[in-house]
Amino acid sequence: MRKYMSLTFAVLIATVAVAVAGPDKDAIMAKENAAWQAFKDRKPDDFKKVVSADFRGVYAEGNSTMQTEMTDMQKWDMKSFAISDYNAVSDGDTIVTTYKVMIEGTYDGKDHSGTFNAGSVWKKVKGEWQAIFHTNAKVETAAK
Repeated sequence: MRKYMSLTFAVLIATVAVAVAGPDKDAIMAKENAAWQAFKDRKPDDFKKVVSADFRGVYAEGNSTMQTEMTDMQKWDMKSFAISDYNAVSDGDTIVTTYKVMIEGTYDGKDHSGTFNAGSVWKKVKGEWQAIFHTNAKVETAAK
C-alpha cells in the first residue's frame, strides 16, 4: 500500500510540475518574441515593457545595458528574425531560456545576417515577466 501511495504522490508531483511549466514556457516565448519584435520595429517603449530597466547583455561586441540596447536599436536595420529550438527551465520566479534565432539585417550598415545561439534570463517582477539578461553568439560554419 505504501508503495502505491508513493507512486501516486510522485505522479501527482510530476503532473503539477508539467502543468506549471507549460504555461510559463509559452508565456515566456511570447515575451521573447515581443522583445525581438519591438527591437526589430525600433519601438523602445514596447521593448521596455518586457525588458527590465536594469537589463544586462553580453555579446561579442561587449557588455550592454538598457541604454546600450536603445542606442543599438537605432543602428540595426533588421528585416526579419525567426526563433527556433526554444527551451525554458523555471526556478519559480526565474526562467532561463535557450534557443536559435535566424536574423536577416544590417548593423551600422554592415551585414549581420546569420543564425545565432541565444539565451535569456527572465524574472517575474510584480507579477510580470521581464528580461534581465540576454546573450547571443553567431553560429560559425566550419571551414572546408
